[in-house]
Amino acid sequence: MLSAMPGTSASEPLVELIHRRVVIVTGKGGVGKTTVASAIGRLGAQAGKRVLIAEMGSEPGAPSGVRQVLTGSDDALGEEPTELGENLFGVLLTPEAGHRAFLRDVLPLGFLADRALRAEPLKRFLSAAPAFAELGMLYRGLKLVREEKRGKPVWDLVVIDAPASGHALAFATLPEVALKIIPGGPIGRAVKAGHAMLTDPATTVALVTTLPETLPVTEALELVRGLEKSRVLVHGVVANLVPDDPFTESEHALLDRTLSQGGAPETFLGSRSLGRLKRARDALQGLRAQVQEKIYTVREHASRGPELVLDVARELAA
Repeated sequence: MLSAMPGTSASEPLVELIHRRVVIVTGKGGVGKTTVASAIGRLGAQAGKRVLIAEMGSEPGAPSGVRQVLTGSDDALGEEPTELGENLFGVLLTPEAGHRAFLRDVLPLGFLADRALRAEPLKRFLSAAPAFAELGMLYRGLKLVREEKRGKPVWDLVVIDAPASGHALAFATLPEVALKIIPGGPIGRAVKAGHAMLTDPATTVALVTTLPETLPVTEALELVRGLEKSRVLVHGVVANLVPDDPFTESEHALLDRTLSQGGAPETFLGSRSLGRLKRARDALQGLRAQVQEKIYTVREHASRGPELVLDVARELAA
């Protein structure tokens, strides 16, 4: 068994996850996917892999969520990989970095790419043309995954902190749509390569993050089905911020009977916490009933930043 954290052996599902080349972590905004993505990256690094966590964004210079949760710093990530810890690096995927990489690859003189991107008409076209921003980020991600040094991959594992649900589905379906518009030429070949990477189950898997509440779980289920329809393999679902449950099944049954019989007013001490606990239980039961994929649960923690990432990593490993 692979040791993923000090004093902890990784479960078989987790070993399976971090042995892929690409893990896409997505979910509704505000469910903690950046923390989960960082924890997956930390586990891979602890397992001896050289890990790159890729944060998707449109503009460089903005504070980085990945850097903040891993190091406690609000500094931005750059468009080139930056070391964030032992075996652990971070990078910002931007459309412009992808466009620049693409032009360097296809222009006879690669150094002309920077000059071309400074031309205002081309910049306006690339920013306004439908799907070109997403294609730029896809191409940049593909280049990083394929990067080699002395015949070996530079990155053993690339963890992508993907956009929120709707954008993630659009990103997953983008290559197939783009191929209908641009089936050939350098762009078509690049899109085909990106599509092959996303839909190769031996290379890429997705991990959907949610909260134990009805609406986030409903959206997570839609995202799982949408990714599967796009032929992106979903490894599992992470239910984040699950409240601690001090009751046994028989105690829950007794509480339900007591409350349904009017044995306590709605304002009794602890009613709010009990209601939240019941909603979490119902949401998790619904999740387990409707997905065949693996389900990881992560409890609420008082810790923040790097300590929170370590706590989440330990729970995922367990």
